Amino acid sequence: MRKRMGAIAGLLIALMGLFAMAPASGQTSETEYAAALDGLFAELAAAPDPAAAQGISDDIWRLWMEPPDAELAARMASTLELRWRGDVAGLIATLDAVIAEYPDYAEAYNQRATVNFMLGKYDESLADIAATLEREPRHFGALAGRALILKERGEYEQALETMRAALKIHPFLGERALFPELSEDAIEA
Repeated sequence: MRKRMGAIAGLLIALMGLFAMAPASGQTSETEYAAALDGLFAELAAAPDPAAAQGISDDIWRLWMEPPDAELAARMASTLELRWRGDVAGLIATLDAVIAEYPDYAEAYNQRATVNFMLGKYDESLADIAATLEREPRHFGALAGRALILKERGEYEQALETMRAALKIHPFLGERALFPELSEDAIEA
């Protein structure tokens, strides 16, 4: 089980690398930002294959990490540097400050949930996942994280239910492989 969780942690680290990709451009207003996310989620739900879904989910992650508020976007960009330097304490402190100043910004909670997951602080991670999903119910990354924690805790039925919810949003999540009964044709509509 520890070996599998190590592999999962490696997958999460690789996913976190997506955040360093080129920034999204043309974000000028909250309305345009929300419309862009809505369009991407519609595309993701209809993605024909894993490659197409990956490209769309990369675009969603970019938008999540680069909100229209310039100050907030700069603060989140600074978290990337802290992550690459391995400054976990600085990363958590920065995310705590972002959450205090921007309490409605879902991705700060998700980022802190990911860090806490990596540190094995599952209760803290689950609390931040709940906060993420309260603000962005379509957050497939947060749902997948919740499923992984529940599975690790032996709460398999809840983990399976959560992964099904995540797959309704992102039908090609890699974490699906951890749940053998979730073949592509087994997802309930």
